[in-house]
Formats: sequence, C-alpha cells, structure tokens
Amino acid sequence: MPILAKYRAPLFRVKHPDSNASIRPPERSTRYTVCAIWPHPLTPAKMQPMNSVQPDTPTLLASAHRTLSIEIAALNALNQRLDARFAEAVRALLACQGRVIVTGIGKSGHIAKKIAATLASTGTPAFFMHAAEAIHGDLGMLTGNDTVLAISYSGAAQELLTVLSVAQRLNAPVIALTGNPDSELARNATIHLNGKVDQEACPLNLAPTASTTVALAMGDALAVACLEARGFSQEDFARSHPGGALGRRLLTRVSDVMRQGSALPVVTPETPIPQALAEMSAKAMGMTIVVNSQHHPVGIFTDGDLRRLIERRGDIRSLTVSDGMTPNPRTVLPGTLAVQAAGLMDASRLNQMLVVNEQGCLEGALHMHDLLAAKVI
Repeated sequence: MPILAKYRAPLFRVKHPDSNASIRPPERSTRYTVCAIWPHPLTPAKMQPMNSVQPDTPTLLASAHRTLSIEIAALNALNQRLDARFAEAVRALLACQGRVIVTGIGKSGHIAKKIAATLASTGTPAFFMHAAEAIHGDLGMLTGNDTVLAISYSGAAQELLTVLSVAQRLNAPVIALTGNPDSELARNATIHLNGKVDQEACPLNLAPTASTTVALAMGDALAVACLEARGFSQEDFARSHPGGALGRRLLTRVSDVMRQGSALPVVTPETPIPQALAEMSAKAMGMTIVVNSQHHPVGIFTDGDLRRLIERRGDIRSLTVSDGMTPNPRTVLPGTLAVQAAGLMDASRLNQMLVVNEQGCLEGALHMHDLLAAKVI
C-alpha cells in the first residue's frame, strides 16, 4: 500500500520502507509539509528490475511463435476478406489529381507514415499528415484534388473525424481503413476497407500488434496494385531513389563519371615515347589516348603496352607512340549507363575505356576506379 508521510522539520529524510534509499529536501529551510508516496500509483509494487528477468529460451520462442501465428492468421483472414471495395480504393488512388494524404494518430499514425512513404516511392505521389497536427493548421495541406487515406482501428479517433469533415467539405474522397465497419469514420468515408482482427498478439489484447500488421499489409497491397496499374518500372523506381544502390545503377550515365577536358591524357601517334610517358604520369590514368587530327581516337597506349614494347625493342627513347600503341580501342557513348560500361570493361578485362560522341570524336575516358568511387559497381 502507498505510504503517506508528513513531516515538519528544517532538515529531514523520508525513507523508502523497503530500502536504504532516502530523499533529502533542499537545505536551508524553516518549515516543510511533505508527502512521500511509494510505490508510484502507476508502477506495479512488485516489478522486478529488467536485468533480473531472465526467461528461458523455450519460453521466448513460444512467445514469438504465438505472436507470429496470430499475425499470420490475421493476414490470411484479410486476404480472404478482400472484395470489390479494394479495387474501388485502388481506382480512387489512381484517379487522384493531387496528392494522396495518409493520416492517422498513435500507432496507426506510424503505419500511415510508412504507407505514405511506400506510395510515394512507387509512383503514387503521397505524404503523411499527422491527425493531431492537422487540426492545428496542417489541414491547410488538403485540397479538393487530393485523396485522403485515413487509418484508425477504432474508427472513432476525434482528430480523424475532423479531417473527414474537412475533406467532405472540399469534396476530397476519403478511404478509411478501420477495424470497425460500424464506426463513424467507416460509415461516412467514401470507401471503407475492413482491417478487423480477431485478436491482438499482445497477451492483454491491448497493444496494437496484429491490427497494425494488417493495416501495413493493406497499405502495401494498395501501393503494389497502383504500381502495377501504372506500369511502374525499375527506371521509375530509380528516379525516386537516386541515393540508393539501385538508383545509382539505373541513373548514373558514363557522362556523369567520365574524365574529360584537361584531365584526359592525350597524344598523337607521332608523339615520342618519353613525352607520352610524361603525359601518362601527369594524368594518372595508367594510359594515354592517341588521337588523329580530327580528334578521333586511333589507339591507346597503356602501362601494359609500355612493358611489352620494352621487352620487344629494349631502348625505346627514340620510338614514337605509334610503335607500341593498341589500335582501335574499345569505346562507349556518353549516354550509356555506367553499369553497362562497367560490364563491357569487365568482359574485355579492361581498366580503361574511351568515350566518344556519335561522330566518333573523343569526349572523355572511364577508369575502373571512377566507377568504384561512384559506387556503380
């Protein structure tokens, strides 16, 4: 039972009855009336410290299996329950001329935020609006061209009902995802999607677990259905994920990573070998490009070509680049995907590749290190 202690004294201690811990008030005082209550009314009296709770492995595995079984059953029930209203919801999202505004509060708000992100990254312009912030000004984000996806398991959250009323005044369609088809939100929405679950995975049947899993899965189903209906491609996905590995692979062109201008080592066929070596050392590409008078590449002179020339001729100081270059070098266009150029280089066992335009004029050069630095490979 809570203990109520009252003291009047300049200095005092109020001690917890079950420990040596004590509370000491500020020093320099003349009179106090203090109430000390143990335990906190919201704290279980016999709660054990977290580090003292050590359940065995079978117990923990049994809990996990139970949770997963409940959520799998909830997803199977959702799968069996899908009907024409799901198709109506997808068509409403596809017909949206503005943005899909996904809203929720509490755990449903966290799910709504993820669904909004999935929609936006898969071709359906969307953003998340917190229902509590909405009624304090963020409803200004909503226009008549938008479509609202409101998520509330109870369907009774007052903040969402306020969003619903504003959307109705703007003639913006509202798709409600709830676990209660008879709720005010479900009854007044344009389209209702039933996310009811028989039980939560929480043993108290209180914490949103199975219900949030079902809501998240329904959001994924909506996003993927829209994705497929739009013919969304890998290239489309990459455009909304330019910072990811896939985005770099599908968006980075040769022109984005090639060396060009003064960074290119360039000589002519008549250039003496010592001068060509100086050019190679200055530009640090392990080669120099050999061009003709029209600036068309006619050869490439690499470190390997240099070694082979020395083995063959010995003293190379009086020779020119044409004596040791590799003619007709492999080339690629600037607009080629960098990952495709990397594949060509790897297949031909090349460290460098020249970049030319449609007319065959030199534009730049690629080095395998440039592709590695750009994280294309």
